[in-house]
Amino acid sequence: MVNSRVETPAVAVMGGGGGTAGRSCAGCGGRIADRFLLFSMERYWHTRCLKCSCCHAQLGEYSTTCYSKGGMILCKNDYIRLFGHSGACSACGQSIPASEMVMRAQGNVYHLKCFTCATCRNRLVPGDRFHYINGTIFCEHDRPGGGLLSNHPTPLQANGMMPDQKVC
Repeated sequence: MVNSRVETPAVAVMGGGGGTAGRSCAGCGGRIADRFLLFSMERYWHTRCLKCSCCHAQLGEYSTTCYSKGGMILCKNDYIRLFGHSGACSACGQSIPASEMVMRAQGNVYHLKCFTCATCRNRLVPGDRFHYINGTIFCEHDRPGGGLLSNHPTPLQANGMMPDQKVC
């Protein structure tokens, strides 16, 4: 079982004993002959092979919870760091399914369709430059005080506006 929420354990530690004959590890492909093995995501793992894709922590020793999204196996800290704490879109407030791709800005998480300029409502995509000002997203052309009438945008002022960011 894989979690999309924090509350439910996702790693079961099982005694190896005689019941593991013929089981192979989903991580390394080797036969599991260890005293203990892990069962997670409907597959069996050596305790040393079930690791976080980001920090490489051994999840069987580190926690009884792991998360899977976008083909990655993650510890709780990396899941929250990458996909946000609440699982809710910062724009619409609706939940974001664990299988859905997201956009992030300043620690907030958004549905792809909700990551839009507050002025023109155009959707921003990876590679677009944007400004994040007091919790609001603006495309490069609609930045308040941007003054794009000349070909040179005015520099950001020290009035709480964040520097230019690139969507990653």
